[in-house]
Amino acid sequence: MKQVTERQKEVLDFISEFTGTNSYPPTVREIGEHFGISLRAVQDHIAALQKKGYLSLSQKRSRSIRVLIDDSKKQEQSLFVSKVPLLGTVAAGKPLLCEENLDGYISLTEPFVRPDKSYFALRVRGVSMIDAGILEGDLAIVEQCNTAVNGQIVVAVVDEAITIKRFYREAERIRLQPENAAFQPIYCQDVRIVGTLSNIVRTY
Repeated sequence: MKQVTERQKEVLDFISEFTGTNSYPPTVREIGEHFGISLRAVQDHIAALQKKGYLSLSQKRSRSIRVLIDDSKKQEQSLFVSKVPLLGTVAAGKPLLCEENLDGYISLTEPFVRPDKSYFALRVRGVSMIDAGILEGDLAIVEQCNTAVNGQIVVAVVDEAITIKRFYREAERIRLQPENAAFQPIYCQDVRIVGTLSNIVRTY
């Protein structure tokens, strides 16, 4: 697709905005009046935009200009990208996302992340969650939060160590349940939830 000039882009944007506001496209005269240019100049711009594939126009009908490609809308509809902090070895007593705990950043797009949420990533160590399909070396994408409902897979801090387990609140304690029969549950009175599992990213 050929690039448009700055003036052609202004004309294209005006046609798109006018059409969106009025539910019908502008006439050549209305475009000329908006920019203070002659009808011939407008026709030249429209012809160039047609040739480049940005507009269609029927010579037999009034108000027949139609935008085929709208770069502004393409940019608005582009996927959300988030720079997600990747945790390395978590230093005891340090805030979770402090510099000492970070091992860099990764860029993720929808559907792995959403614009209205905050995330961090954690490399899975061990095999305590293999029956839930979470394998050692996987990248866990975690939505930051401090609460969970029974059955959710959470990232929690227990005795200054981070663990990924399934969360259950019992009558007088909290159970962090592994998904591997070879491992025992973790029982505790107080646990600090730092997030719930959102996605798993696996590379081969």
